[in-house]
Amino acid sequence: MACMRAYLFPGQGSQYVGMGRDLCATYNKARAVFAQADRILGIDLSDLCFDGPAELLNETVNTQPAVFTTSIAALRAMQERDVGGPAYVAGHSMGELSALVAAGALSFEDGLQLVRERGRLMQQAGGRNPGGMAALLGLEREQVARICTTVREESGEHVGIANENCPGQIVISGTRDALAQAMERARAQGAKRVIRLDVSIAAHSPLMAEAATEFRHLLDAVPFREPSTPIVLNATARPLTAPQAICEALGRQLTSPVRWDDSVRWMIEHGVTCFTEVGPKEVLTGLLRRIDRRVERSTTAEILGG
Repeated sequence: MACMRAYLFPGQGSQYVGMGRDLCATYNKARAVFAQADRILGIDLSDLCFDGPAELLNETVNTQPAVFTTSIAALRAMQERDVGGPAYVAGHSMGELSALVAAGALSFEDGLQLVRERGRLMQQAGGRNPGGMAALLGLEREQVARICTTVREESGEHVGIANENCPGQIVISGTRDALAQAMERARAQGAKRVIRLDVSIAAHSPLMAEAATEFRHLLDAVPFREPSTPIVLNATARPLTAPQAICEALGRQLTSPVRWDDSVRWMIEHGVTCFTEVGPKEVLTGLLRRIDRRVERSTTAEILGG
């Protein structure tokens, strides 16, 4: 019996030098996506993805358009091979914009321009309100929430849950001092690992408020369409179909947590048995193993036979 499939699109952190090169060498539609991105951005994004340097690729303002473009190129390659489409789509953080393009709610050109501005605004906000992020492994969501609440009350600075990735893996973000205090408390309360992420911004937190306000203005100017495939949003962990509701949820994303665990569980509860990660690396595939080992997992490379 055919499985009900969902496509998952990764966000920042999935980039690597060389991504997309094999797709472009094999698939005309993938090559066309990169060529279009180069024209729209006015930079040689293709070379940056294929050849680096890594330091430049890892800058937020470049990473987000690069991962977005590679993900859509992978999607177009799958369509060129006539791989069956999904019942649902979802994207992790910035990957939500890739999912919107896949769902037909947003054009590639509008999506790419929004991704570029999103990265620019987040990097700018990080300069104005320096912060950071850390992954906490081995603690329950409620335990992490209590740690963050205690630190906020004692320090007067923000730290909170940014990504609810999977059981036992929570990402927090906040000011540098509050983050350091929360990391220390997490260690004291038995976290298996506490990993400071190599970012200088506090994504999905109130420190992104200025960026979120400007991003909402940009969203208001973009024509969103009703998606042809339901998209499960980060902010709601539920599918939305009305363009205005999608736009509003997307606007909340910069300051609210990514409810990834809940989003995947919702899709499983509603019949999804197969998930394909569409984009570079296998970050989301790894999270799926922790959420529910019973579901079928695959990557773009596996689907395309690469």
